[in-house]
Amino acid sequence: MPVLDTTHDEETLTLTMVAEFAAPPERVWEVYADPRQLERVWGPPTYPATVVDHSLTPGGRVTYYMTSPEGEKFCGLWEVFAVEAPKRLAFRDYFADEEFNVDSSMPGSSSVYTFEAIDGGTRVTYESTFDSLEGLKTVLDMGMVEGATSAMAQIDELLAQD
Repeated sequence: MPVLDTTHDEETLTLTMVAEFAAPPERVWEVYADPRQLERVWGPPTYPATVVDHSLTPGGRVTYYMTSPEGEKFCGLWEVFAVEAPKRLAFRDYFADEEFNVDSSMPGSSSVYTFEAIDGGTRVTYESTFDSLEGLKTVLDMGMVEGATSAMAQIDELLAQD
């Protein structure tokens, strides 16, 4: 498993995950920059993702849905506000309805992904800052850590195919 550490801080409303991958930052960045690769790793293995829109530029949007084993769709969107390829990606992350409108009944967060070259590969730090303590607790109760951990394991599988 590539995830080395997971922490959450109720004072700063953050959820932070740190993972390492055996590939250079440019290659790990491609996983997020290419919608077809992102589909292969976004969401847990039993909830495959379909990326609908993918504009990884400041002011751009990424929209997607994950499909449950029962066929139910869970939609989300990113509103991208900073991109420094292959070092940093920052966006607002939302749950959405099937037309990709923000679902205000669910928690939103600001996410910053940083890609750092290390000996033998890349360390990625995924930090999400939630709008409220309730929002942070909601995603933790939903199994966000477990789902993200299994999703990140798929990155290793994708990179191993290179």
